[in-house]
Amino acid sequence: MNSISASAAPTTLGNVTAFTQNGSTYDISAGTPKVRVSFAQPGVFRLWMTPNGTFSDPVNGQIAINTNFGAVTTSYTDEGTHYKISTSALTLRAYKTPLRFELYKADNLTPVWKESTGLTWDSAANTATQSLTRGTDEQFYGTGFRLGEWALRDKTVPVAKDNQWRENTNASPAPFYFSTNGYGVVRNTWAPGQYAFLPTVGLRHNESRFDAFFFVGDTPKDILNRYTDVTGKPFLAPIWGFEMGNADCWNASSPDYQGNPNRVDHQTTPDVVKYADQARAADMPSGWFLPNDGYGCGYTSLTSTVSQLATRGFKTGLWTSTGLANIANEVGVSGSRAVKTDVAWVGGGYKFAFDGVQQAVDGIENNSDGRRFVWTVDGWAGTQRNAVVWSGDTHGTWADMKWHVPAITGAGLSALNYASGDVDGIFDGSPKTYARDLQWKAFLPSLMTMSGWGASGPSAGFNDKQPWRFAEPTLSINRKYLKLRERLLPYLYSMSRVATETGTPSTRAMVLEFPNDPIARGNQTAQQFMAGDSFLVAPITSDTTVRDGIYLPAGTWTDYWSGKVYSGPGWFNGYSAPLDTLPVFVKGGGIVPMWPQMNYAGEKPATPITFDVYPSGNSSFSLYEDDGNTRAYKTGSFAKQSVNVTAPTSGTGTVSVAVGASTGTYTGKLANRGYEVNMHVAGAPTAVTLGSTTLTKHTTRSAYDAAATGWFHDPADRQGVLYVKTGSLSTSSAFTVTASAVTLPTALAIPSVPAGAPIPKTGQSVLSVDSFEPGQTGANAIDGNNATIWHTAWSQVNPDPAPPHEIQIDLGGHYNVDGLRYLPRQDGGVNGRIGQYEVYVSGSTTNWGTAVTSGGFANSVTEKNVTFPAKAGRYVKLRALSEVNGNPWTSAAEITTLGTAVTSGPISKTGWSLVHVDSQETSGENGAATNAFDGEMGTIWHTKWSGGVAPLPHEIQIDMGSAHSVSALRYLPRQDGGANGRIGQYEVYVSDSTTNWGTAVATGTFANDGTEKTASFTAKSGRYLRLRALTDATGGQYTSAAEITAIGI
Repeated sequence: MNSISASAAPTTLGNVTAFTQNGSTYDISAGTPKVRVSFAQPGVFRLWMTPNGTFSDPVNGQIAINTNFGAVTTSYTDEGTHYKISTSALTLRAYKTPLRFELYKADNLTPVWKESTGLTWDSAANTATQSLTRGTDEQFYGTGFRLGEWALRDKTVPVAKDNQWRENTNASPAPFYFSTNGYGVVRNTWAPGQYAFLPTVGLRHNESRFDAFFFVGDTPKDILNRYTDVTGKPFLAPIWGFEMGNADCWNASSPDYQGNPNRVDHQTTPDVVKYADQARAADMPSGWFLPNDGYGCGYTSLTSTVSQLATRGFKTGLWTSTGLANIANEVGVSGSRAVKTDVAWVGGGYKFAFDGVQQAVDGIENNSDGRRFVWTVDGWAGTQRNAVVWSGDTHGTWADMKWHVPAITGAGLSALNYASGDVDGIFDGSPKTYARDLQWKAFLPSLMTMSGWGASGPSAGFNDKQPWRFAEPTLSINRKYLKLRERLLPYLYSMSRVATETGTPSTRAMVLEFPNDPIARGNQTAQQFMAGDSFLVAPITSDTTVRDGIYLPAGTWTDYWSGKVYSGPGWFNGYSAPLDTLPVFVKGGGIVPMWPQMNYAGEKPATPITFDVYPSGNSSFSLYEDDGNTRAYKTGSFAKQSVNVTAPTSGTGTVSVAVGASTGTYTGKLANRGYEVNMHVAGAPTAVTLGSTTLTKHTTRSAYDAAATGWFHDPADRQGVLYVKTGSLSTSSAFTVTASAVTLPTALAIPSVPAGAPIPKTGQSVLSVDSFEPGQTGANAIDGNNATIWHTAWSQVNPDPAPPHEIQIDLGGHYNVDGLRYLPRQDGGVNGRIGQYEVYVSGSTTNWGTAVTSGGFANSVTEKNVTFPAKAGRYVKLRALSEVNGNPWTSAAEITTLGTAVTSGPISKTGWSLVHVDSQETSGENGAATNAFDGEMGTIWHTKWSGGVAPLPHEIQIDMGSAHSVSALRYLPRQDGGANGRIGQYEVYVSDSTTNWGTAVATGTFANDGTEKTASFTAKSGRYLRLRALTDATGGQYTSAAEITAIGI
């Protein structure tokens, strides 16, 4: 992982010496250094600082491609201590002594951000930094395709390429983030950087100039819209690019091929046609192949292969690790239409990788009428307009699948609409992990398989990962989800058109759809996402058939498979999910267009089109269609069709579905098409009309299927579905389907597995309270006596401190905590009843992390009960953000924590990240330090050996993500047959700080063999783990490790 250099003596902007205005541009001098503020839109401005007084832009407009949106009306006033620069959207204050900026909403009252110090730079270290004061509950998102959680508060994130493809590394970094305070910012630079979202937010890049565009908006979607106004909207992929792609080398006889040259049915490029035939014989949807994906693979008979694949409904693309010397012929003559870049070519990242992708785009679009369709790693800000970003060479394991969910979802928070990973990884894999991974990726805009590298595969000797190469039941599961995906293409395509118009991605973190829901804002919902407007998808990322911890926000949610309707908000625990079932819910009011079943786009006419409707109040959808292949849509060759539903929110009433005329035209547009409307309603209507015509009621499904028009209600189908056929209608005409007196399904309470039993209060103690009234201390809240209370101060010298208030409790042992009960005072008083609250669980009192749950308690005397996904810890914090009546106090009769005792065992490595390693080999082999905790025995951390040897001692420091009570460390030497680097003498440290490790908790000498070793010690609590290798057991200067495992709770 790249380290970002820092200097001990940076320079900070001094006092303002000059201030000038030129239209919507303001130049501010602080001696020699200058700052320029220029406005592109009322809510978009550039803040540009040069230490030497001369403005330069080495980026040359490649990132910020659109900055001229017309004149912007601005004004300024001299307020004495600062200059106030205003637009209709914001107020920017430039303080004079010294020069420092603060940003406010247009009211000049609501803070957006405040610099804690002025802009700083270090010419020797070549860095420039902005430092901001973090808001009390401010959350942060962005930084590109980061392979980990997407809510970034309390995280320090390198904005740098690393080519590691492991959790908490970067597949495609972007120098962009946004905040719940209502702003986003992109640094206009190619230089790597680091963003620390800590109490002082430190934003640093490796160049001494500061150049950034800021975007102000009321919602995350507003900010993404403005960000992509400037850096470019996401591209619109061809329709076949939404279908599954398949990459492998089908030219293994090439003398340059570095893989197995004897692979059956992979000898020459035309062999790929055999696989295409297999797909169609298996009735398996799929849309494209990359037949040369492998080092030295090359291709033969490309033109005829492309032609043969086309007759089977497949497009062809090409992989490259060496550049695009022949792309004009490959695209213009042979008919290839996609490019996948390899890290061997673009792995340098930044401008080099960006330019490489642009070459691929130009190679496709300058030599055909096709659209850009490029897959890449090492993207940057602006890559959203050119390419699919994918996660690189990952593994088919549960652990890798788990971090892919927030990684891919989080990429959308940087407007990367197309983010993906190889289905079941490139390495390892199994039928089970394949089925689970394919299920949720079927709801992404893009997905692909990569074959030929797996340790095992469904076809012995092939390691094939094409979905049709599996045995049952995996084969049928794969078919089920790819068939569904193919029907959903008009929905997914329309959602990506929204991305092209607004910057809002198709795959959405919950915060994008529910920005005011405190639970949706954080990583509590990192293991689920919204697929467009309507679908909530909760992947299964472990070997289980039960899914806990699905958060359903406010509103109604229909289980896609059972049709049961649930009323949010709440946590759904105990969802039954056998291997063929992915938890999917549809938001109330959802409208989902679906094509007829086919195996590739264009296999048959897209008629009839079905609108799958989940009535709940008023809702709408805009269906987008074009020719699916060419760039003609960019000059207006497309059509849109509105669908508006009006319905009651519950009970019985009329549901109407108004389908507008399809406006616009494109090559291949249907003049007439059939329509079907499926309404999810429990009770049959008294009548269904199409405009003024009463449609025929059919009493059986077979009669309905045989008829051209009419309706049929099936109460046994998913709690009730009303099927309506219109027959063939002109696409240029609007129509309305009305169902009278239908009954909506009754919304059920969200099922929740009962929380654990109350944790005994014997042995519990109060660590701290922020305030208490004498005689009403925090201890009263855990004494088991409902008559005593904890109450914050009200009668002392400085009474009535304002909230928030908090109590921290030591449970006396480690528990999996999954609930909390709050009993308000029972003495007849109402003062101090908690309103808004947050609950935290941790293994440490110095690092609480993010809240496990938050919400608001009702204003009543009854006990309140909250549950949440279990989290292991010893300490609980209840934070009262407000009192129900607006008063400054907090009180509690009893606080009861729920959970089950934790027993010692291997600590999960999910969420682990590298803090520091003194040496790692990344040139001669993949010896990255993160391999030591990736859960894979076949990978290793190895200290540097190419180009010089780093001397002993060596060490690795690991962040376990949260505090644990650690009692042992297991060390697994390399398992690849090599012995170099086996650790001899060692030291182990556990700490809550990376700057104060204290004394070693264990020292000793490991035996010189390949078996796993254990160093046991007295349990110590800490978040960070450090292993120092003092000697190499084989007598060398190296250190290596296959796996490092912590034991504890």
